[in-house]
Amino acid sequence: MVEDMNLEVKVYKVGDIVQGKVVKLEDKQVLVDIEGSKQSGIIPISELSSLHIEKTSDAVSVGDEITAKVKKVEEGTNEEEGLLILSKKAVDADRAWEELERKFASGETFDVVVKDIVKGGLVADVGIRGFIPASLVEPHFVEDFSDYKDRPLAVKVVELDREKNRVILSHRAVIEQEQEEQRKQAFRRLEPGQVLEGTVRRIADFGVFVDIGGFDGLVHISQLSHTRVAHPSDVVQEGEKVKVKVLSVDEEHGRISLSIKDALPGPWEGIGEKIAPGDVVTGKVKRLVPFGAFVEIFPGVEGLVHISQISNKRIGTPHEALKEGEEVKAKVLEVNEAEHRISLSIRELTEEVAAEEDYSQYTKPSNESKGFQLGEVIGEQLKKLK
Repeated sequence: MVEDMNLEVKVYKVGDIVQGKVVKLEDKQVLVDIEGSKQSGIIPISELSSLHIEKTSDAVSVGDEITAKVKKVEEGTNEEEGLLILSKKAVDADRAWEELERKFASGETFDVVVKDIVKGGLVADVGIRGFIPASLVEPHFVEDFSDYKDRPLAVKVVELDREKNRVILSHRAVIEQEQEEQRKQAFRRLEPGQVLEGTVRRIADFGVFVDIGGFDGLVHISQLSHTRVAHPSDVVQEGEKVKVKVLSVDEEHGRISLSIKDALPGPWEGIGEKIAPGDVVTGKVKRLVPFGAFVEIFPGVEGLVHISQISNKRIGTPHEALKEGEEVKAKVLEVNEAEHRISLSIRELTEEVAAEEDYSQYTKPSNESKGFQLGEVIGEQLKKLK
């Protein structure tokens, strides 16, 4: 140490860290006034930043307070006045590595500014050169990165290698984390019974996947319609907007069960306005059971023809008079919309038709009746004359 005016003046050596102030900018170097020393310092342009810069003013300005590392000491007329070759980049790098290692371990998100666009991605200054590969910029494909220059981006450190001076950053990871968090929050708001609008994204043999706001739910083929569905594509198309009812939510496995059928009016809804007792309906025999036959008279609506109402002849089983798939006419006996029950009768309709036919045989036009009686009278008179 050298004492001057009661002040301690430090003489620096290679590896020391110095504090100083930028006093002059030149094309290829910066002059620095070293705090607490008679030694002068210069920072070559190559030691100002970890990124490539064209001029010294791209990195510092006159009057800036800086911290730098002594890279070399050039002797002057005496040891105290030796010129110091400094590196701001080295100090920034040491600090940067410590900070990046901490952020990498914690998964922290932080902001950077895109300084350059290079082949294969973007470059950011994080105290050292940080690289954002094209595939890690956005979740979607980006064709032109020109708009990213000087733009701030939130990133995460996804790879570090100090020996190779390799720092890989990802903006995509931040976006995907945000989307996942939004998805979880939306997931938690889902409750069985909710009716939502969604978009059909994919059709499979066993059902369809419907997007209900950032995540897909499955509508099983059995939940597509109130009637039997041969294939989901017969009912919906990709891109179609549909209303769905939430059946169940499995947050742990990320599964949502939906129903289009339950979001539609039921086939029994308003059935009392469509038919009434005494009406004659046409339907198809869907099932034969020991006690009767179920006849579908509207899509998803079946009525029961009790075995006693199938035929005016005594039968042991419905199979003796009917077969599945057969189209029949029946008379409506009872309609109970609340209990989803309709009673039908084929026998009553058959008896009514038979009665009408019998009655018609005994009913003749009046002129025919009178002509017949007149013939009988004339015939009897002729017999008497003979």
